[in-house]
Amino acid sequence: MFKFSKTFISYCILCVYNFGILQAQQKSIAFENVNVIPMNREVVLYNQRVIIVNGRISKIEPVSAKITEDVDSVIYAKDKYLIPGLAEMHYHLENNAQNEFKLLIANGVTTARNMAEYEGQDQIKIREQANINKILAPYYVTSGPYLKAGDLQTIDDVVNMVKMHKERGYDFLKIADNLPKEMYLKLIEETTKHNIPIIGHGQRKLPLEYSLKMKSIAHIEEFMNIFSSEQKEDPKYLKQAAIKIKKSGVYVSPTLGIFEMIGRYADDQKFEVLKKSDEIKYLPEKYAAYCMSDSIHYRTNSWFTAPESLVRLQKELQWQKKFTKILSDENVSLLAGSDTYGLFLPGFSLHRELELICEAGLSPYETLKTVTVNPAKYLNRESSGTIAEGKFADLVLLNKNPLENIQNTKTIEGVVLKGKWLDRKTLDLMLKDVEYKVKKTKN
Repeated sequence: MFKFSKTFISYCILCVYNFGILQAQQKSIAFENVNVIPMNREVVLYNQRVIIVNGRISKIEPVSAKITEDVDSVIYAKDKYLIPGLAEMHYHLENNAQNEFKLLIANGVTTARNMAEYEGQDQIKIREQANINKILAPYYVTSGPYLKAGDLQTIDDVVNMVKMHKERGYDFLKIADNLPKEMYLKLIEETTKHNIPIIGHGQRKLPLEYSLKMKSIAHIEEFMNIFSSEQKEDPKYLKQAAIKIKKSGVYVSPTLGIFEMIGRYADDQKFEVLKKSDEIKYLPEKYAAYCMSDSIHYRTNSWFTAPESLVRLQKELQWQKKFTKILSDENVSLLAGSDTYGLFLPGFSLHRELELICEAGLSPYETLKTVTVNPAKYLNRESSGTIAEGKFADLVLLNKNPLENIQNTKTIEGVVLKGKWLDRKTLDLMLKDVEYKVKKTKN
């Protein structure tokens, strides 16, 4: 008689769940007595019935109304809050795609923008598998390789690189911050011709107006380098700059969380605390070991680690928060993105990013717009981002009201991903699956 270990049996259970998630498609779902935060305005619609049919929101009505259609599944959601699915707009696929997608989904992320294709990756194939549901994944868009000045040294380089992006079908072309003026302007010309949006870093050696030709700027940190020392400390100038940014139509990702994380890497005491994070169990052993070692870049460079550097990093983070608030006050479209890297794990990191954006002075509602409404507009995907009849059923069910405290985005009871209901038990099993696969790879 065969005997199987508990570990093997657990793995078999997880496999069944994974298969079930991919295969099961409830034709219709009803949330009963749920509080809806539609995000088209700052309001809570209490005690509602939300019906989902074939992946879209079919009806929103008071729960007191007589139900007029049969549904396959009913979720009783008294005292819970339904919000649009979250969008991670600065994601880096570092390791196993299926594992990382599960981390995103378990944290309420139903849309992800990948910001670089690394060597050995095929982001076009990953995007295809994600968006035709061959793998469990958020709605997925991606840039091509991260392009630096060395990649674009001649006009021919620029023309050929844009042609490659067009032929491959990337959603965006991502650039670094130090392109020569001639190459940058030619890049703008070629990408405009081929309708490929430029994203990435602001052009630090050029006046602000040049960076405003991009579709989106990836870090609020870029403005610290574009502006002079005097300009950074001049409230009048900063307000005028924010007005220019608004008029240009460019979107901005604050990415405050990764900047805070750099300070935690660089500070000895904070680094020791960071290495004890429970989330590390979801990272591959070798990758985690490197990120927890003193050989990581943020531990070896005195620009980060010197005592005066730690003070500087903290002051710079405060400036970035201040400018985030100025941009918000001038109605610049902000995109929440956490620049996932190292011990700043996919999914978990986005909630910290939202906390920091809120700490900058935005209201919880304004903060939620950066992760729902604004990304939908940016991606020209306005069938998502709000809760309304006819919209895609990408939703998150919370146990507490995020308009009262932005940290309540972490109180996830379940996720609707492309019309499929994933309850808390399923989400926990997905996390266990990632943890198991990491351990299995190690062994």
